[in-house]
Amino acid sequence: MSEQTHQTDYEVLVVGAGFSGLYAVYRFREAGLTVQGFERAEDVGGVWHWNRYPGAKCDSESIYYNFTFSEDLYRKWTWSSRFASQKEILSYLHFVAEELDVKKHFQFQREVVAAFYDDVNELWKVHFSDDVTVTAKYFIAATGCLSKANVPPISGIDQFEGEWYHTGDWPIEEVDFKDQDVAVIGTGSSGVQAIPVIAKEAKSLTVFQRTPQYAVPANNYVYEHDYIDSVKNDRSSIRELMYSTRLGMPTDRREVSALDETKEQREAVYENAWTKGGFVFPTAYNDLLISEESNATAASFIRNKIRSTVQDEDVAEQLCPEYYYAAKRPIFDSGYYETFNQPHVTLVDVKQEPIEVLTKTGIQTTKTLYDFDKIVFATGYDGITGSLFKMNIHGRNGQSLQEHWQNGEAVQTYLGVATNDFPNFFMITGPQSPSVLMNMPVAIEQHVDFITDLILNTREKGSTNIEVVQAAVSNWSKECKTIADYTLYVKTDSWYTGTNIENRKSRFPIFVGGFPMFKQICDQVIQNEFEGFVVS
Repeated sequence: MSEQTHQTDYEVLVVGAGFSGLYAVYRFREAGLTVQGFERAEDVGGVWHWNRYPGAKCDSESIYYNFTFSEDLYRKWTWSSRFASQKEILSYLHFVAEELDVKKHFQFQREVVAAFYDDVNELWKVHFSDDVTVTAKYFIAATGCLSKANVPPISGIDQFEGEWYHTGDWPIEEVDFKDQDVAVIGTGSSGVQAIPVIAKEAKSLTVFQRTPQYAVPANNYVYEHDYIDSVKNDRSSIRELMYSTRLGMPTDRREVSALDETKEQREAVYENAWTKGGFVFPTAYNDLLISEESNATAASFIRNKIRSTVQDEDVAEQLCPEYYYAAKRPIFDSGYYETFNQPHVTLVDVKQEPIEVLTKTGIQTTKTLYDFDKIVFATGYDGITGSLFKMNIHGRNGQSLQEHWQNGEAVQTYLGVATNDFPNFFMITGPQSPSVLMNMPVAIEQHVDFITDLILNTREKGSTNIEVVQAAVSNWSKECKTIADYTLYVKTDSWYTGTNIENRKSRFPIFVGGFPMFKQICDQVIQNEFEGFVVS
């Protein structure tokens, strides 16, 4: 390969084979670009390949948690229940890969260890763990927002002689908890889903909780055939609804403040939402994430539900959160609180009894040595930026993305798809996009279409190089912060703010304005000849 002629192995290089990667490779291929996808796993699936932990389910309703760009694809697949399991979602992604015939454009078990922008030859050099380097004009991160597992820095983890797992990196082989003494560390979404399932098998289960959670019933149920048929026959209307709602999926959100109704009316609304389950509860009123007073009504309702469900009063109080409801990721459960009524299940509050070290036989806290056969880390992810930093990406003049964004504490992008000084590098549902605050497949379709159209528009102008204007990045970042500062999100520590990662200062790199507003802004950028981007 002659660098003087600016030759590359591919026009577009895509990293990741989940929802983002599959659609990106398909869309770029259909646009006539030479594209190659790379995935560190042995097959497609992205986060759903790794998240095989017991009880793993999606919290978006399944009829909306799929691609809608193709009517043929939409009609051919049938979901079994309201909230799909990991296994079913993984099957869906395999189905999509086959139907779109994109697997032949992927190389599997190929992990990116570094990527450098070559200023002289204006191309990306991407290095893999097998010491192979691949070049491309466009470098696309389809790595998702939650793909870098966060294993807390607890000393002694290497000396534990039992088996330990992380919910975000679960083995393909089924894990047997029968007749085992098991610990689960963490009570976020994956912990809340896994704990009731593990409790059914384990001889004993000890849950180590740092922060209690507001969990609302999922109320999962099997779909009727007639309902599924009606959904398949109404794809266009459903797609229009998905693209016109804040969350990227239809909800029963009531455009009224919680303070505009009496206590009795609110209790009836919350009770109805609790019974329906899922996102009906967090969208019961339109100001739960804006007004502290409104939020307090929802939080109080859930705490009362916890107290009426958990029989041990002390345990119930330990399970009651005190922060703002839904300012962390809303969690939908299936029997989580009821699990603590079982005699073989124990709750340990690590704020009162911190973990000191893992020993050969288990966990030593400041008060007790607990012996375990297996330990499950349900400690979440280094969200939003972790999967990007993991690839060790360097832009102009060799500056790393970590340096550019001050290790995640000063994230700045334009529309969540690009950042300055990293030419021809694009992120799908990247920082400062709506991403994790909405139904991801909708965001992914919109992002991939935007990036594809941007590249094609640039090529029509006789160029291949795309950069972002610094002012566009600064203005977009200010806009994101201005909107977020009106909400309770920024007043609550969570993986949204990055404070689940040790020694990281709080930041909130998500666009809170809702998907319709975001799409309208992107459409305006397109109409203005991709304002904010420059080609050379």
